[in-house]
Amino acid sequence: MHDGANLFQLGIGLETGAHAEDLRSEDAAPVIATRDLFDDSRGDHFIRRDGRVFAGTHLIIEVVNGRGLDDEARIEQAFRDCVDACGATLLHIHTHKFSPQGVSGVAVLAESHISVHTWPEIGYGAFDVFMCGDAAPHLAVPVLKRAFGTEDVRVKELLRGDGLVTETVAA
Repeated sequence: MHDGANLFQLGIGLETGAHAEDLRSEDAAPVIATRDLFDDSRGDHFIRRDGRVFAGTHLIIEVVNGRGLDDEARIEQAFRDCVDACGATLLHIHTHKFSPQGVSGVAVLAESHISVHTWPEIGYGAFDVFMCGDAAPHLAVPVLKRAFGTEDVRVKELLRGDGLVTETVAA
């Protein structure tokens, strides 16, 4: 097979613009956008909560002492159940089973993504649940507890893009 075809299969060299580098200097000040957030025609899907404006909620979720973390079908169903519980929109699921064990996967959402990498030999699954808009990513936690039969689920929250957009009052 031609090398270019292999690169295409990996997604390298696709002209989508998604792979462009940020060429700002490391010393450059961050860009802070100021927008009228009370304008109903805006389409940024930023979240407004407790006086903060951010792109989305990113949960780092660790499933500990879980069962079934080597089962692709179970992981895919857990993704679907999380999407439903969180009120998100599923676009695509892709998983890969490793040998002798382990699964990596991603559910691509209109609101962002859910991803996982598992170490079933120790009952550990490292999940990321990142959602913007009206989706409720915290509702994924009880779903993952049920799906993998454990109460030991640890969560850290990141507010992605926090402080990059500031609210201004319309003039």
